[in-house]
Amino acid sequence: MSAASEAIARDGAEASLEAIARSAGVGSATLHRHFPSRWSLMEAVFAERVDCLFDRAEELRDAPEPLDALVRWLREVAAYATTTRGLAAALLNGPPEESSTCQAHLIAAGDSLVRRAVEAGAVRGDVATADLLTLVNAISLAAQQAGPEEAERLVTLMLEGVLVRQG
Repeated sequence: MSAASEAIARDGAEASLEAIARSAGVGSATLHRHFPSRWSLMEAVFAERVDCLFDRAEELRDAPEPLDALVRWLREVAAYATTTRGLAAALLNGPPEESSTCQAHLIAAGDSLVRRAVEAGAVRGDVATADLLTLVNAISLAAQQAGPEEAERLVTLMLEGVLVRQG
């Protein structure tokens, strides 16, 4: 896992599986026995990072201002995905025939934040966590070259479309 994490951090989601196996001191067959597809390796590498975002959503779940909690979490997801090469692409482009554990975990994390913001009347009722994460991941992909500041700016623009207009 360490060799895969380093290679993906350096080369993104298209890191050479053969180079990862060599760096880990195992053969290609051993790598494929543990991770039958590139996607399964990606999910294993990103699982720990996604767990941190899940924990952060848990911390924010009881924040006094539901909208602030949701916005803070979405910005953190965007910054994380922008600076973690390959994460946004992997979450957006995972093969449909394989379930996305990372995506499901993030949706579960954000559901309570979105629900609280909707119940508070701050977010439109037709907004789904999966929709927000798709938009945040797309923003992260677009901002990878520019960095987290650009991702934050674009998340702010995106949120203008999901917030309930006051007055």
